[in-house]
Parts: sequence; structure tokens; C-alpha cells
Amino acid sequence: MPYSTVDARQRLLDALAVAADQLGLAVASLTEAYEQLDENTADRLERDLFRPVQSAYGRAQRTHTQFATRHDLPPRRFAAPAAGAPARGVKGLIERAVQEVEEADRELADLQDSMLPVEVGDAELRADLEKIRTLLDHTRTHARELVRTFGR
Repeated sequence: MPYSTVDARQRLLDALAVAADQLGLAVASLTEAYEQLDENTADRLERDLFRPVQSAYGRAQRTHTQFATRHDLPPRRFAAPAAGAPARGVKGLIERAVQEVEEADRELADLQDSMLPVEVGDAELRADLEKIRTLLDHTRTHARELVRTFGR
């Protein structure tokens, strides 16, 4: 199905916004989990999970805004997300964060696979998408390692 360049760029921005929103929810869940942990475990959560996810979230927002600006499209304002009700305590919050990260990563992978970033995007966008996904690479592994130590 043919599409205009403007429509394709808007689809690209919309997909990036969905991924950013999912990362924002992950950040909110990790923040809530952090507040419920002892100092040592909280520091580990911050180092291994929060920082990479927060960095990916910030980069996704910046990428969205910069791409929109470069192509004269309206940038979106991202609202601070709330974690919502705790799901099974800290473990549930971490699991929810991992789920949101994985959904965001899938959204970004689908976007990359669609070839839109090549056809109507630009080199900066493609590089940023790769950087965001790289920041998220070890989320599940780090979360599993952290949760495994609970109660020890």
C-alpha cells in the first residue's frame, strides 16, 4: 500500500511514542519498587535496571522530538507516568517493568523491521533506535538476578 512521506514519518513518530510511553511506565514501576527496597538492593536496582531504562526513556523522548523537529512535524509532550497499583509487591513491580520494556523493545524492533526508518527516516533516527534497544538489552537478565536474591 503506497503512503506519503509525511504519513510514513507520522507513523514512525507514533510508534516511537508508544515505545516511549511503555518505557515511562517501566520507569514508574522501577521507581515504586526502589522505594520499597532496602538500601543495598535499591542501589543494585538503580544501577542494573533503573538507569538503563531511564536512559532509554529519555533517549526515546529526545529522538521523537528531534525527528519531529527535523521534519516539521508536531512533537508530542510526554506526561510523567504513574506506576499504578502495586502488583504483588516489589517482585510484581519489577516484572511489570520488564514486561513494559519488552513491549517497547518489540515496538522498536517492529519499527526497524518495517524499513520506515530507512525509507523516510534519517541516519540520526536509525542510530538512536539502535542505542535505545542496546540500553534495554539486559533488562530481563538483570531483573531475574535481582529478584532471585530477595529473601536471602
